[in-house]
Amino acid sequence: MTKNNRDQDVEFIKALAELLNENDLTELSVKREYGEDDTLNVRVSRATTVVQQVAAPAAVAAPVATAPAAAAPAAVAAVDDPASHPGAVTSPMVGTVYMQAEPGAAPFISVGASIAEGDTLLIIEAMKTMNQIPSPRSGTIKRILVEDGGAVEFGAPLVIIE
Repeated sequence: MTKNNRDQDVEFIKALAELLNENDLTELSVKREYGEDDTLNVRVSRATTVVQQVAAPAAVAAPVATAPAAAAPAAVAAVDDPASHPGAVTSPMVGTVYMQAEPGAAPFISVGASIAEGDTLLIIEAMKTMNQIPSPRSGTIKRILVEDGGAVEFGAPLVIIE
């Protein structure tokens, strides 16, 4: 790679970081191919806040701040990371989460509710299209990790089903 390409790459990475901040994104990943054996893979990310709903008689949504991976011990991060849970259902797209079919309607799911495979968990609006997210398996909703009207990233954990 020439010095000119490296200078362009630095400017490109700076532009990605600005794009991340300006659009309130949590992560960007880009692959640039210059030639057959010359590529640049860039991943720019920042720490996020995950909302967790606690199972209790009066369920209360409590924000839980996640620390950057470098600041947290590996054992604690693995236990507290909902994405690593075997029952986690992750988002198939970037968009806005809606917990009910329309404003004022009953939510699709609640903590402690039983759900069958294929039942709608929630809706993600992406590019003005409402996408119903089906349950990949039957079970009980143990945790809801997103907030109605909140933004969700691709691969972010939505709910935990056991």
